[in-house]
Amino acid sequence: MRGPSQASIDLYWLPLGAGGHFVRLNGRIHEAIQAFRERRRPLDLYHSALEVRVPEGRFIIETAWPIPDAEPASRGVAVEGPVGSRRIARFRVFRYEVRRWRDGVIPDVSEAVASPQRLSEDPHRARRVLDLVGSVPTLVWGRDELRAGEMWNSNSVVSWLLARSGVPTDTIRPPVGGGAPGWDVGVIAAGRQDHGGGRPPPE
Repeated sequence: MRGPSQASIDLYWLPLGAGGHFVRLNGRIHEAIQAFRERRRPLDLYHSALEVRVPEGRFIIETAWPIPDAEPASRGVAVEGPVGSRRIARFRVFRYEVRRWRDGVIPDVSEAVASPQRLSEDPHRARRVLDLVGSVPTLVWGRDELRAGEMWNSNSVVSWLLARSGVPTDTIRPPVGGGAPGWDVGVIAAGRQDHGGGRPPPE
C-alpha cells in the first residue's frame, strides 16, 4: 500500500460473492464446469472495484447486482444495464447498476485480497475514469454479445474503464491462483470502440 495522493486509481480484488452466498455458489458451479471442460483445476474467482481520488474528492466505482433498492442517487448510480435478457430488464431484479459513488464504500472490502493495487497517480487518467462511467456499455450481464468468448459482467466494466482511460491493463492480474471472469471482454470492447467498432444490436 502507498500513502494518499491527490490523484490515484486503486484496484480492489474481492472474492466473488463476498457476503452473498447465492452469487458465490453460482460462481463456483460455473467455474467448476469451465475447469472440467478445460481440464484444469478450479480457480478462486474475484470481482473487481476501483477507488479513484482526484483533488475534488474520493469516488468508489463498482458494479452491483441485484440492485438493492429504488434510490440510486444515494449510491451515485451512473448507469443501469440488463441481466440475462433485455426483455425482462424492466424488473429491478434483472438489472445491474454501475456506481460512481462519492465518499462511497466497497461492501466487504475487509475481504479484499492483495489489495489495493495502485494503478496510476496520473490526474488526467483518474479524471478520465470518472468521466467515462456514464458511458459504460450497458451490455447484457451474463451473455457474450460481443462474441469475445467471455460473458459481460462487473469485471468487464472495470477493465473497460481502465482500458478506455489509457491505464495499461496487460500487466493487471488477479491474486495468485485466482481468476477474473469477464475481464478480457471489457478490454476487447474498449479496443473495438477505440477503433470505431459498433455495439451489438438489441434483442
